[in-house]
Amino acid sequence: MISFIKAILQTFKVFLIFTGCTILFYYGIMWISEEYQNYHRYDEPEGTALKVSNPVVKEDNSTWYDRLMLFYLNGE
Repeated sequence: MISFIKAILQTFKVFLIFTGCTILFYYGIMWISEEYQNYHRYDEPEGTALKVSNPVVKEDNSTWYDRLMLFYLNGE
């Protein structure tokens, strides 16, 4: 009978630790989410920033095969 009570107490302790860690993890994720929700990623950069992307010039003589090869080679 004593071992049965010890087993129930151990199970209750494990349940409390699991519940506590789950709540701590949940509120940690919520805190991080709120922190990054106010972060404006698409604001214009300040200072001497340069645009590094190059616009794609559409060629009239490109075929679907050329586009497919470009996709396979560069992962476009």
